[in-house]
Amino acid sequence: MAFMKTFGHTEPAYEATLKHAFGYDSFRPMQREIIVAAMEGKDVFALLPTGGGKSLCFQLPALLREGLTIVVSPLIALMKDQVDQLDAAGVSATYLNSSLRETEARARLRGLHEGRFRLLYVAPERLMLENWKENLRSWNVTSIAIDEAHCISEWGHDFRPEYRQISKLRDLLPDVPVIALTATATGRVRADIIEHLRLRDPSVFVSSFFRPNLRYRVEQKSGPLVQISSFVSERPGQSGIIYCASRAATERVAEALEARGFPARPYHAGLTSSQRSENQELFIRDEVPIICATIAFGMGINKPNVRWIIHHDLPKNMEGYYQETGRAGRDGLPSDCLLLFSAGDAAKQTHFIDEITDEDERQAARDQLRRMVTYAECPSCRWWNLLSYFDETPSGDGCGNCDNCTEPRETYDGTLHAQKLLSCVYRISQVTRFSTGLNHVIDVLTGSQNEKIRKWGHYQISTHGIGKDLGRAEWASLGRELIRLGLLGQAAGKFPTVAIMPEGIEALRSRRIIRLTRPLAAPAQKKRREAPGTIACDEVLFERLRALRKKMADERSVPAYVILGDVTLRQMARDLPTTPAAMALIPGWGEKKLAQFAKEFGDEIADYRGKGVMKDG
Repeated sequence: MAFMKTFGHTEPAYEATLKHAFGYDSFRPMQREIIVAAMEGKDVFALLPTGGGKSLCFQLPALLREGLTIVVSPLIALMKDQVDQLDAAGVSATYLNSSLRETEARARLRGLHEGRFRLLYVAPERLMLENWKENLRSWNVTSIAIDEAHCISEWGHDFRPEYRQISKLRDLLPDVPVIALTATATGRVRADIIEHLRLRDPSVFVSSFFRPNLRYRVEQKSGPLVQISSFVSERPGQSGIIYCASRAATERVAEALEARGFPARPYHAGLTSSQRSENQELFIRDEVPIICATIAFGMGINKPNVRWIIHHDLPKNMEGYYQETGRAGRDGLPSDCLLLFSAGDAAKQTHFIDEITDEDERQAARDQLRRMVTYAECPSCRWWNLLSYFDETPSGDGCGNCDNCTEPRETYDGTLHAQKLLSCVYRISQVTRFSTGLNHVIDVLTGSQNEKIRKWGHYQISTHGIGKDLGRAEWASLGRELIRLGLLGQAAGKFPTVAIMPEGIEALRSRRIIRLTRPLAAPAQKKRREAPGTIACDEVLFERLRALRKKMADERSVPAYVILGDVTLRQMARDLPTTPAAMALIPGWGEKKLAQFAKEFGDEIADYRGKGVMKDG
């Protein structure tokens, strides 16, 4: 690459390489600091949010140093995707995995032995094959990047045992620095990653998890197919992913959307490999805008223009939810994340959790689910709730963009019902000298005569039947809110019993007013707000540029975003550049892309403006 020789290895080369190879004038937060540490030969741990530019942190140093950077990646589709984008930018990169024919794999191995590549993407299990040891020693490996590093931790949401083998590279290549990158890791997981990868006095970078372009919303699940169809109809042509808890649900939702005129495909482990590949390819290339996928099956989607994510079912944990919603808006443009919540979904998950045989694993799953339900029902800022889970303390009153910030739920005087529930918990503990679960308390309140109530004599206490004016679901929601308010406490363990807390006893004695938040309501038509990061432009021209981009991508058999991203297209549709010099001022135009694509886009804009064809400039 010519610009490597021009700019050398001094620090000013960082910005020059960023511009000429990747088309950007400035780094995103922490990128430059991470790159400097990597170039100094230090081990690095970097936590950047999805869309925060993790890949650049090892790609750019690979261009400035001699030798090969090994990139450990867990997903075949992600490897191909990143190599396609690097090739489009003029960067010599390759991958080796089971998708390649033997002749192609041999050709790539020959290229590695000849030193023709700067980056090699490879899965962890292939990297540790016995016959690879000599390869790794002979390829002049000068850096190792571990992508999706949370996979190494058993405390992470996506643990992969084969990742544990990566630490053996420290013995095989003891002097080669390692950079570990992830987008989702609590403090416990971060420590686990550093320990198991045997990072030596690493430079640690932890960015904010906050992504202001993502708008979070939770709605009460009531007729999900109608809710999803309504949501999609308001966003014609936009790419989105719908996560479902089961394979059957992905197929059902995809078929229902197809029947309503919204092209969609399912994606789950039960499909054949060719079916999965075809459906993913249709989605990546904007042939089909909607994919319905199982939560449990990793997709490896690196598509930057996913504009929305819907969770048809309740996610199992906050890490998975953050990562799945994080697949929206990777280009920084406004994107929507909708969760359809019902207490019934939580009850189903509880049933499955109870079947887990390992007690520690079972308890961890219960805690994760309880935190997820708290998020879904909380009346406070969605983003602030997520950030606190990842040990981040945000400043200010809220994000100003989620449903709870823009449309705060109504509060009401819930003193009477709160007193009924608190009194019932108190009376039960007085009679039996032990605590019970919330469901049993609700049985007493609603006047049940089941076996346990008869056995323990709870039909005789004064609070038996005083709550018949509310249904079980309403009492359960109210109980969970009292737990969130600290008036009730809930024990951990197989039987999560509830007990009245000192503050709850004080509230009963003082008869103070207890204000509660209305439960999530069924969705209503709401006016959509303009979100942070919106790029106002000529929408007609934007669609024309999208069509041209897709044509160019199809001709080259690559995804559309490999040509140019939506951010670049929207700025072009705003600024109307018709010369390479004018286009070079817009982020996303590297030297190679300007040489390849500028004239066609300039002609399109010039034609739209009615000013003839583009002149070289």
